[in-house]
Amino acid sequence: MSMRFREVKGIVFDFDGVFTDNSVIVSQDGTESVICSRSDGLGLNKLRALAIPCVVISTEVNPIVSKRCEKLKLPVQQGVEDKAGAVRAWANTQGLSLSEVAYLGNDINDLPALRIVGFPCVVADAWPEARAIATFVTSRAGGKGAVRELCDKISVAYADDGLTVRNGGIVSHDT
Repeated sequence: MSMRFREVKGIVFDFDGVFTDNSVIVSQDGTESVICSRSDGLGLNKLRALAIPCVVISTEVNPIVSKRCEKLKLPVQQGVEDKAGAVRAWANTQGLSLSEVAYLGNDINDLPALRIVGFPCVVADAWPEARAIATFVTSRAGGKGAVRELCDKISVAYADDGLTVRNGGIVSHDT
């Protein structure tokens, strides 16, 4: 399985149910809150050190998503109805083929995107239809470190391949 992780050159994440446990807390004035895992940020930093581009593509439009992605230094696209089209466009802007892209999702609205990428991934508590087409299922649930788990597996695969990271990029192979 490690070889598959090493082939990842870019990652697209869904937000709700991936960075969160898919729950929402609604106060009496209608303000929404979610709970995210802080550990995800450390995993994303590892990918940043490898110069692996990442993006969040979400169907929802929610200021919570914007705030969390801002803190994580992740670009975000919200209000996306055609996730497959958005993934294709993003991969193109990054100079990546879809076979080099991983997508981490959790539900049926992720199916079109999961079907077109080279490495479809879902969180442990993903909806059955999404799990059925995933190449990799995290052991952690959404909002409980699933993002970190995927990031760690990719960074370990790069390290296992003898790649050295310096100054924010891959610079050499160890011999």
